[in-house]
Amino acid sequence: MANTKCAVLGDIHGNWEALSAVLADAQAQGVNRYTCVGDIVGYNANPAECLRKIKDLGAVCVRGNHDHYCSHDECIRDFHPLAANVVDWTRNQLTEEDVEFLRQQKLVRVVDGFTLVHSTLDMPDKWGYVFEELEAESNFNYQSTTVCFYGHTHHPVVFEKAGYVRRANGTAPFSVMLGKKYFVNVGSVGQPRDGDSRASYALYDMGARQIEIRRVEYDIAEAQRKIKDAGLPERLAMRLSMGV
Repeated sequence: MANTKCAVLGDIHGNWEALSAVLADAQAQGVNRYTCVGDIVGYNANPAECLRKIKDLGAVCVRGNHDHYCSHDECIRDFHPLAANVVDWTRNQLTEEDVEFLRQQKLVRVVDGFTLVHSTLDMPDKWGYVFEELEAESNFNYQSTTVCFYGHTHHPVVFEKAGYVRRANGTAPFSVMLGKKYFVNVGSVGQPRDGDSRASYALYDMGARQIEIRRVEYDIAEAQRKIKDAGLPERLAMRLSMGV
């Protein structure tokens, strides 16, 4: 693991242009390991292509809520109508093999000494959101590794626990220190919502014990064109350029 550089991807949401740009950046950074905190599919126009690329990379994944509802025949009444519409569309783009891959993903995984989860560690199947320190505090009670990566909010942020919980800069590189715990949201590859339209992912240099949230430009116009051509809601295309 001394020479391992791990890209931690999340909330790809079927955005092929964003995923391609992120993978090119990761390769340029010397990444030799890939993981994903879930939601490979949903919202954008290339769910099958993104899913198969993640499989080809041999990425260790956990299941996100969109992955779950696109692979389980369950009622999505609680989903926002916009998201529910896309779940139905996405289900029709996937093969049975694709669906089975999503269905088999665990909700929580420990890999190479760090943890992956899509939402929260206390109740990962309830798809709760962690935006603030108090929400992160509850999560730390269930975190057994120094570092846990998560997604779901589409907002990159770092929570650090060293006797108390503080919210740290979500973009500057930082060192993983002994005696502390870190709950790191990697942001979203395919649908950022923090006001920055660039794709987001985490780079974990395990030898140097350093984590960086990286932002990557991608061809937003092409992703938007595909959304419109697929007949998906135009609002999904508009939000990509605004990062909301």
